[in-house]
Amino acid sequence: MIKKDLIVLAVDDDLINLKLLKSMLMKSGHVKEVIEAKNGSDAIGELKKRDDIDLILLDIIMPIMGGIEMLKVVRADDNLRQLPIIVLTTDETKKSDALEFGANGFLMKPIRNDDLMKKIATVII
Repeated sequence: MIKKDLIVLAVDDDLINLKLLKSMLMKSGHVKEVIEAKNGSDAIGELKKRDDIDLILLDIIMPIMGGIEMLKVVRADDNLRQLPIIVLTTDETKKSDALEFGANGFLMKPIRNDDLMKKIATVII
């Protein structure tokens, strides 16, 4: 059972993908807030400002700082390394890298609502 007041950090350089994710998450009834970041660098900035984020949904291919780089930074930080991260991408070949560098889950785009909720349920304790 997913708790009802999740705060999710959604990281994607595609604004349409961000809006779709936010819409799915807010309609789920389990998410209180969706914080949006357009690359890994912006996302790290949000993580440093806030200590109440429950989950990261992370795109892989982004400018400035991509998803794999962000995974490395988060997993190397003692304060952040326990945060669940689900990688969302169109590139199946990135799955092994994402899991190797600490992703808790992996979903192929386009993301379907039921797949997303099932995956979130597996990583949120």
